[in-house]
Amino acid sequence: MASLLRLVRGSPARQSPRNRAAGPCRQGYHGAVTPDSSKPPRKRRPYSTGDVDLDTRIHALVDEVAEKDRDLVFEIITTAVRLARDETSRLDRKIANSALKEMRYAFRVFAPYRNERKVSVFGSARTCADDPEFQAAREFSRAIAERGWMVVTGAGPGIMEAAQEGAGGARSFGVNIRLPFEAKANPFIADDPKLINFKYFFTRKLMFIKEGDAFVLLPGGFGTLDEAFELLTLIQTGKSDLHPIVLLDHEGGHFWQGFDHFVRTELLDRGYVSPDDLQLYKRAAHIDEAVAEIERFYRNYHSQRVVRGKFVLRLQRLPSADRIHELSKEFSDIFVGGTIEVADPTPEEVRDDDALDKPRLAFAFDRMHFGRLRQLIDRLNEDE
Repeated sequence: MASLLRLVRGSPARQSPRNRAAGPCRQGYHGAVTPDSSKPPRKRRPYSTGDVDLDTRIHALVDEVAEKDRDLVFEIITTAVRLARDETSRLDRKIANSALKEMRYAFRVFAPYRNERKVSVFGSARTCADDPEFQAAREFSRAIAERGWMVVTGAGPGIMEAAQEGAGGARSFGVNIRLPFEAKANPFIADDPKLINFKYFFTRKLMFIKEGDAFVLLPGGFGTLDEAFELLTLIQTGKSDLHPIVLLDHEGGHFWQGFDHFVRTELLDRGYVSPDDLQLYKRAAHIDEAVAEIERFYRNYHSQRVVRGKFVLRLQRLPSADRIHELSKEFSDIFVGGTIEVADPTPEEVRDDDALDKPRLAFAFDRMHFGRLRQLIDRLNEDE
């Protein structure tokens, strides 16, 4: 799944001495130009097949089959028409067709559980049942399921099987990938209607990330590390909402210690990431730490949304006016002017019935320093 950077300017990333010595070439996307958020968004040209008569017939079909979001249904059908007219190979059309069908089915499976908190669990398919990491995955999943969460895993053996055994079939989803090997779902999810089989990794990863409210990674190979860096990239660049990312070792394990050492010595010290980016993940050496990190993240924070240049945080309860003033000063470095303000639901949120019962804070976030934004959320979660 491609991750596109939204290039914006904010305050320079705080750098280590080595980073500062590297000069502006180490600033990366931190030195890019900020769009003027005070200007209204540029109006998009209507999406069309290019044939007025055909557009009219498609609109008539949409009116017949769709009760809501007719504009989006029209564009989906129009894309299929344009794909048919393009000089596109059969292989490309097969990819688009399979991906759309996989996403449609997955959306349908997850839809009844939209309001349930879910944690996506990643780890090696090669972990044996007597391995302490298998036991850690099983016990973590049991503990989080007992607190009302559901678990999403890859449905295969190893860590995935352990997680689904711990959570139980009623509290878990299987997001399986069809491979020449490791293709069969584990027995704890094999016959469950919440098992989804994918042809493509990118559609499977989309479901992991879209549906997850938290992410726990246990030791694993290329796939697990790919998922770790994908998550961090999406959150670091603002292409995904902030969520807790927990790197869980069994007691006495040091797999993620090595990962953290690599990030600090080879990425941070070279200026490839900023110190604030290290706030985007937490290491845990015990399942209680992993559970506590997830629960702490949602202690007051509920969700977020960007509306017309304003960053909106939905909470369980508002801080006092004095506390809001303090936080405005503490985090002024990530604002593009203005301060944190109490806000009402925006018209866009009302249209989408989006957490309308939750109080809100809004501010002009620079859309760049997501590690600092995570620190702001942590501060809000500390408040009674």
